[in-house]
Formats: sequence, structure tokens, C-alpha cells
Amino acid sequence: MKIGVLRESDSNERRVALVPETVERLVKAGHEVFIENSAGLAAGFPDQAYENAGAQTVPSVEVSKSVDIFVHVQPPTIDEIKALKIGCLIVSMFNARNDASNMSILASAGVTAIAMELVPRIARAQRMDALSSQASISGYKAALLAANALGKYLPMMMTAAGTIPPAKILVLGAGVAGLQAIATARRLGAIVEAFDVRAAAGEQVESLGAKFIHPPKSEDAEGSGGYAREQTEDEQHLQRLFIKEHLADVDALITTAAIPGKPAPILITTEMIDAMRPGSVVIDLAAESGGNVEGTTPGKIINMNGVSIHGPINVPSSMPFHSSQLYSRNVMALLDLIIDKKDKTLNLNLEDEVIDATCIVHLGEVRHKFNS
Repeated sequence: MKIGVLRESDSNERRVALVPETVERLVKAGHEVFIENSAGLAAGFPDQAYENAGAQTVPSVEVSKSVDIFVHVQPPTIDEIKALKIGCLIVSMFNARNDASNMSILASAGVTAIAMELVPRIARAQRMDALSSQASISGYKAALLAANALGKYLPMMMTAAGTIPPAKILVLGAGVAGLQAIATARRLGAIVEAFDVRAAAGEQVESLGAKFIHPPKSEDAEGSGGYAREQTEDEQHLQRLFIKEHLADVDALITTAAIPGKPAPILITTEMIDAMRPGSVVIDLAAESGGNVEGTTPGKIINMNGVSIHGPINVPSSMPFHSSQLYSRNVMALLDLIIDKKDKTLNLNLEDEVIDATCIVHLGEVRHKFNS
């Protein structure tokens, strides 16, 4: 198979879809790999590294016209899709649940498209789970952003001038991002509390040395695939009252709650922000899907009554080396599933649970429709 990667067209995207480590495996398996010149440079992977791994570094037009499989991070542009040959397979994040605008374009181009964000959360698909690998990066970076923005130490410090108590951090949402934020904040020496509507998250939180907090009579809200289900208005009201009681005592708040295909739930209102101490910091990892904090502005830092509210976007791209490496491994695991190892041809079994869930367009036919 001929497999190709272009430089990401989004000016804010520093990741690359395949790294030399993965390219070397693909070449050894008998595939040809084409990488656009400088495609991996922003992520720390120069052309020479790809060439040493066995890839050909070529202009973008050579990639588009040559490949059978096209791998991307962000949704490819209309021009990128139209430049591919009919029957080409595109593997990318498509944000398909929230933006179906590309579906008709993909269908009219006669290509097949696999959306990496739709990999089901089942045991056999863990190695392909790009959402989880990138969320882990986001959670780690969120703790660093909080530490950098705070005008305080995170760990307890014993100095000649006296003892400085540790900072207190509250994490809302104990999914992949939240757990990584908890683990990182604990490594940095902070006292950490965490809240999640899923009762099962408590054991994971406490295994990381944090305190799990939850209303005494709250109902478990775990939905399908391990994600939280959407909350009722009454449930959200009670949760906000409970969380507000804890906000006055924290130095930093990290919010990570998300529901696939839906706007992020508002967990923190402006009234609740008023309960926080001046100089406190909020890192809202759900900013791109509307935010968990009322007033969050995607890509901006705003000040609300002395509290600094950060709405970072595309956080994995801020750590492009390892986020690219992890995404590339996710893609490799998917390719292992869909490429026949003997004759090196595409074997897209649409009855396979993983392929059925992720294949949004097949040879010009839209397979899944989402409300967007």
C-alpha cells in the first residue's frame, strides 16, 4: 500500500499524523510511505528522520496523487480531499459528531473515510483510541498551565522564612484527561480533590492519592462507553451547590467534563466563580465544545473578579512531539486491523465492530449520520 501524510493546513496545528517510528514499521511491513516536505518539522521530526526510516519526502502534490491511504490529524480541507484519487482511504479526526459538513464532500469525492474520534471504547480497540491518547496529553498540560498561572508554589515548602502550605487543586471530571491532571498535580506536590458524576471514578481518583468528593445522595450518571450521561437540570443544580462549597478553599480549578457529540455541560456559573479567592486560576479543558465554565472564551484568558479563567484550545498541539507519537501509534494499530498482512491490501470488513463504528463514508456512500 502507498500511505501518505501532508503538513497540517491548520495554522494552529503542530502535530503530524505519522512519526518516523511508525513509518519505519510500515516500510518494514512492505508499504511505501510519502511524507510532504517539512510535514513533521513543527513536531520535532525533520525530513531526514523520515528518510532514515524509509519514507520519501516529496511535495504535497506527489503525496495526494500517489497514495492509497491518506493520514491526517485535523479534518482535511476540501482541496485536500478533492486532490485525492477515487477510492482512497482517509484516516483522520473528522469531528463527525459535531460537524457533518464534510460528509457530502467526502462522498462526492468517491473516497472512504475513517474517523479516529469514533473508535469505540472496547478492550480490543484501546491501542487505536486517539481520543484517550490525546486527552491524556491535555490533562497533563492542564496541570502545568495551572501551576504556571498561579502565583504560588504547588508543593509544601519548608524555608528559612517559614513553611509554605501546598496549593489546593480541584479537578472536575475524572475521565482520561481528569485523571492525568490529578496525577500530574499530585506529582507536583499539590493537595488534590476531584469530582465526577460517575461513582466508579472514585476508586481511580483515590488510587492517585487524591480525595474523591461527591454529594452524599447523588445518583450514578455513567452512560454508554464509560462516558458520563447528560444530566437533568435538577441534578446539575444540586451538583453546582455542592461544588460551590469547595471552591472557596481551592487555588486552582481544572474542568474536563465532556459529552461526545454534545456541548460541554456548564458546571461552574459566574456566581460560583465569585466564591473563589482572588488570584485563583481556572483551566477549562472543555473550552472548544463550549466550556464547563460560564464565560469561558475559547483561546483566551479572561479575568473575572480577580479569578483568571483560561480557555485553551487544541491543547495536544502544544506538546506536538509526544501527541504526534501517540496519535501515530493509534493510527498504526488501526492500519494493523484493516491491512491484510499477507498481500498488503486493504481489508475493510464493515461487519467488524471497530470498522463499522469509525467508517463514516465508504466509496462515496455516507454510512453514519449525526445530528449537528
